[in-house]
Amino acid sequence: MAINVTDLKGGVAFLHYGKPYQVVKYNLIKLGRGSATVRVTARNLETGGTEEIAYQSNTNVEEANTNKRKLQYLYKDGTTAYFMDSINFEQIEIPLAVLGDQIAYIKDGDNVSVLFWEDKALSVDLPPKVVLKVIETDPGVKGNSASNIYKPAVLENGLKTKVPLFINTGELVRVDTRTGEYIERAK
Repeated sequence: MAINVTDLKGGVAFLHYGKPYQVVKYNLIKLGRGSATVRVTARNLETGGTEEIAYQSNTNVEEANTNKRKLQYLYKDGTTAYFMDSINFEQIEIPLAVLGDQIAYIKDGDNVSVLFWEDKALSVDLPPKVVLKVIETDPGVKGNSASNIYKPAVLENGLKTKVPLFINTGELVRVDTRTGEYIERAK
């Protein structure tokens, strides 16, 4: 099914030269007389790379027929992440190069939505926030709980981030999966 490029808002999947892309950022540029230009920053769903694509506003692109399935994350090896369909127990492999940094936010046994295109697993839908345990950080100093000063910390997934001085080793923190930044202390 063809869709107009002016409908390529964030998250929409489309085909560009036969390859599936997902819109990350959309920008409509109208300069005086003449037609407008649509610029999208899109992520190649097969390789994980992003690129800037420009279209004339009257252009149509083919919609990528994608579907999502709930899968359970099992484990990863050096190059591949393994997931299982809880209904038919089918194992699905996704290259780590395609998942990129997303894999760091998935714990063993987590259920996640996986995006498929033509029976090929492409990406994982992560929640905007996850709770992770701090495994290494400098001890907090009494009286510094009201300051806006941050210290480095290592989380259970190996991610390095900055946390407030009052956070100690062993505590749970909520982290933004899009930026990897500390949001708040988790309960």
